[in-house]
Amino acid sequence: MKSFNIPDYYRSTIITPLKEFRRKRDKLKRDFTPTLLDFGPVRFYLARHFGFCYGVENAVEIAYKAIDENPGRRIFLLSEMIHNPDVNADLLSRGVQFLMSTSGEQLIPFSELTPADVVIIPAFGTTLETYQQLAAIGVDIEKYDTTCPFVEKVWNKATQIGQKNYTVVVHGKPSHEETRATFSHSKEAAPTVVVKNMAQAERLARYITGEANAEEFFTEFAGQYSEGFDPTRDLQRIGVVNQTTMLASDTQGIADYLKRVMMTHYNLTDAADRVETIEDRFANTRDTLCYATNDNQDATYALLDYPADLAVVAGGYNSSNTSHIVDLCAEKLPTYFIESDQKILSPELIRHFDLSSKQEIVTEGYLPQQRPVTILLTCGASCPDAVVEGILNRLVGFFPDAKPVSAVMEDFQ
Repeated sequence: MKSFNIPDYYRSTIITPLKEFRRKRDKLKRDFTPTLLDFGPVRFYLARHFGFCYGVENAVEIAYKAIDENPGRRIFLLSEMIHNPDVNADLLSRGVQFLMSTSGEQLIPFSELTPADVVIIPAFGTTLETYQQLAAIGVDIEKYDTTCPFVEKVWNKATQIGQKNYTVVVHGKPSHEETRATFSHSKEAAPTVVVKNMAQAERLARYITGEANAEEFFTEFAGQYSEGFDPTRDLQRIGVVNQTTMLASDTQGIADYLKRVMMTHYNLTDAADRVETIEDRFANTRDTLCYATNDNQDATYALLDYPADLAVVAGGYNSSNTSHIVDLCAEKLPTYFIESDQKILSPELIRHFDLSSKQEIVTEGYLPQQRPVTILLTCGASCPDAVVEGILNRLVGFFPDAKPVSAVMEDFQ
């Protein structure tokens, strides 16, 4: 297992060794049961998997390496390194500037760049059009390209099935950096359309079967299809890939649904007895689901099997994978989505992000009065261990008779 060189202040004296303890005893990652930290009056169940994944640690390492290797040079990030406010704020404090917002809005014109400038490509990757613009300026775009290898795996799969004359259906959020990048790479090899959820997949199915007028497609999927897309021609052979931070179960659900639509429409239910099989109409793309997203989501499902009073999920408010974990928890119990321990105002008040209104709200009485209080604690793939430690310590501090951290951690030495 590769070890990354990231700043120590992102590590935790509690969470990081706890993860290592679990890893050594479960090297094949088959045990998804959470870890119990029992402080007496308050208990925490920590998800088996959470926090920085391979792609994020790789990106963070490269970003700080770029800063160390280029004193005196201007350093730019194409957009947010990852969707975590602490990491991005620290990079900005070191003089790094953002060229674009997460939605693709230009903050600093590319015309102001010179070949001497350093540009860091974020973990989400970027579009081919942006690569070409930077290359034309003379910027070395390969040296500090932190694109996650699992994102690149999706791009490669899209290209492979495109070369076999399949149209690529991308399950993702159309405005997300990663989806925009995947769309850009995919459309070079194949007709491509983005669906953001099952509802859109069901609408797409109506164009596959011819139930909907093909002309309506261009209005309904405006901004989500490649140039020259013809729904009558290009939906006869399809394959599904995804934005890696989407819920794996949602992507699989969409793929399974569209596969059934193809089987029914082309009468392939008994494909084994026919010349034409389902593979002639629907590409096998199961291997594009990100392992880290899967592990974190599976660990969340396992975490939710344990009775608790509330859940706290840490991460950036614009983090896609974190928002999906919040959704899973919120289906079962009161859930508070916070960026850091600073959002825990007191034992009575917590400021947290409401996904439906897309704004922070303050909730009173989030901690129940009975003892012990049981809290589920996890975070997204772009959240440092130190943030989780800060939240845990903040909450434990509200219980004067709680056991000391050192005593609780004795079982994990």
